[in-house]
Amino acid sequence: MITFCSLFSGSSGNAIYLSSGNTNILIDCGVSGKQIASSLSSIGVNASDIDAILVTHEHRDHIHGVGIMSRRYDIPIYANVGTWTAMDNLIGKVKPYNKICFETYRQFHIGDIAIRAFPVPHDAAEPVGFNFEIGNVKITLATDIGHVNQGLVSNLEGSNIILLESNHDIEMLKCCSYPYPVKQRILGDKGHLSNDAAGELIAHLAEKGTRYFILGHLSKENNFPQLAYQTVYNVLQGKRILVGKDVHLDVAERDKVGKFLLQGSLK
Repeated sequence: MITFCSLFSGSSGNAIYLSSGNTNILIDCGVSGKQIASSLSSIGVNASDIDAILVTHEHRDHIHGVGIMSRRYDIPIYANVGTWTAMDNLIGKVKPYNKICFETYRQFHIGDIAIRAFPVPHDAAEPVGFNFEIGNVKITLATDIGHVNQGLVSNLEGSNIILLESNHDIEMLKCCSYPYPVKQRILGDKGHLSNDAAGELIAHLAEKGTRYFILGHLSKENNFPQLAYQTVYNVLQGKRILVGKDVHLDVAERDKVGKFLLQGSLK
């Protein structure tokens, strides 16, 4: 049974759990090891059963607990060359055999999960999203996206489930207390995806056949779950795509374990 579940998602920290039923992986560990272990326990998973940790990029909200999880439970860490170079001195000592490097674009396997990393436009060394294939189910994770380009779209198309960044409301960001350079970074081509941009992308992907969407990586200061949901809902409604009928839409909250998406529910 395939299980896909957000443990933490947002500017304060990120961690996603994916299981094929035989293979258990984490994508990012951006909170403490204790928090990760506790959230896994709350869904009936022992942290010692995690087979691998995949890292999207080296920013703290994605790697804070990576090193301690690897050391405590002897878990291999998978990242590309750019990310390893940038994060190696940030996560503490890791056993050499637990440092595994993958190539962006080249498919690899962890147990019975096929994985392919693809680049995303963000201000990190070599940031990626991931396609996961388990049998005939394709699950995609894509956050920390400065803008939508054709390469990104092509990697998202054909997915059964997508967790997509819906980071901020543009007007909230413009009016917040952030320094001007920080606002410009977030709004820039290598920053983060707004609710409106996420809605437009989801509408395109829905028209291409994807039915399950999870909005993730919401900003603590410049967004909230109801606003992200309603903004995307309105975009879809305007294109005559009905939430609850044509597509399913959920929001991954910052510090709360998300709703399980199971293979049996993909109808």
